[in-house]
Amino acid sequence: MISKIGFDNQKYLKEQSQAILERIDKLRGKLYLEFGGKLLYDLHAARVLPGYEPNIKIELLKLLKDKIDIILCIYAGDIEKGRIRGDFGITYDADALKLIDDLREHGLDILAVVVTRFDNQVQAIRFKNKLENRNIKVYIHTATKGYPTDIDTIVSEEGYGRNPYIETQKPIVVVTGPGPGSGKLATCLSQLYHDYKKGMKSSYAKFETFPIWNLPLKHPVNLAYEAATADIADFNLIDPFHLTAYNQSAVNYNRDVEVFPILKRILEKIMGGFSPYNSPTDMGVNRAGFAIVDDGVVREAAKQEVIRRYFRYNYEYILGIEKKETLDKIRLIMEELGLRPENRIVVEPARKAALERRVSTKMTPKVSCGAAIELNNGTIITGKNSSLMSASASLILNAIKSLAEIPDKIHLLSPKIIDQIVSIKKDVLNLKQETLDLEEVLIALSISAATNPTAELAMEKLKELAGCEVHLTHIPTAGDEAGLRMLKLNLTTDANFPTQALFIL
Repeated sequence: MISKIGFDNQKYLKEQSQAILERIDKLRGKLYLEFGGKLLYDLHAARVLPGYEPNIKIELLKLLKDKIDIILCIYAGDIEKGRIRGDFGITYDADALKLIDDLREHGLDILAVVVTRFDNQVQAIRFKNKLENRNIKVYIHTATKGYPTDIDTIVSEEGYGRNPYIETQKPIVVVTGPGPGSGKLATCLSQLYHDYKKGMKSSYAKFETFPIWNLPLKHPVNLAYEAATADIADFNLIDPFHLTAYNQSAVNYNRDVEVFPILKRILEKIMGGFSPYNSPTDMGVNRAGFAIVDDGVVREAAKQEVIRRYFRYNYEYILGIEKKETLDKIRLIMEELGLRPENRIVVEPARKAALERRVSTKMTPKVSCGAAIELNNGTIITGKNSSLMSASASLILNAIKSLAEIPDKIHLLSPKIIDQIVSIKKDVLNLKQETLDLEEVLIALSISAATNPTAELAMEKLKELAGCEVHLTHIPTAGDEAGLRMLKLNLTTDANFPTQALFIL
């Protein structure tokens, strides 16, 4: 895939930072800024807005460094059930720790962590203790009494007043979290309540990226957001409050629209009968739409993201993680955009590779696996499984050979190294799976590179695979999936089981 740019980062930085500062000037006093979406590594945005830097929000915070404090929220229930962040394959509590480390690497630090809707969950208590043992301030917020209908109780000492107050110093308080439902809004409103009780003037706004309010409702970028949140049943709609107040169409999403009447009443109750907003769109600080420089490029990228989400939900459904309603919704979005799974360019080559493997060896479909990658120059490379290695491992070796212009007949891995890995798996660890997965092949490649200049040349090409599209006909093993993720590849799968076995170690 030859990359095309559809988004201007510098224009976005200028527009978004200026909009935040204007919001402070307009509202005056401290601003609690809820960060929607991912603060770091916003890979969804990078995929649907080609050119978008996944860490652009951090660059923006660095521009405002002297004006911000940062609070991180995490829902106790997510800690307890081990909710997973799909793009990294780690739990939300692990992602929270990673976020703190990543911010520190950028010269930013967390003022405090808030564990929200706490109800004595055992894992949440352990998480709190772990942070406090590392000298990180942790605050416990319980579910807000009276929410969502009893405004008098919500805005009282029994409601927000029960939550401990977090002392902040800077005019902008960034409130973020590892994912939706982290309790960011409740934390902002709790702080507002305490500020007004202390006679301090504060306000609230929301840093948004998706949906993009000034793109059409059915624009592929906005539909890609619906696809990304299909598992929590989010959907986009025209903001009825904005239309009434300004006679202007603006796209928002259902949860913000549904909660707005309640939120407006809460703000009025806290702020003495005044609310700065007439619509949920008013609350958002979102200039992403103004930084799109090629609508055609972002439309096509967004369509491809919808297809990726289809494969992801189908995979999770087959594994019993996701519900059928989510899969049905993503299929409807696919139909709305006129998309088929085969519109993803690497799908059919991967399936063809699996068929060729099955025909040549008379293997059953369950154990015949194919893989395909689209390189940045547009070349499609395929791989097949064998008795020696997985289809993913074969694919990556074939890809770096192509990039390094190494003839196919030349072997990159030392047979002795392969034999040693197979031997330890079979004879020492007593593993049933003797074929090498991608992680093992990458280790073997690095060892071979120490004595083989050709392997060293090929290994240097691994970094050129970042961002490439990959499709597998089967469910990857843990070692394959980890290897593909470390190489920063965009992976989809047909989610066929590669073996009849129910348990593989």
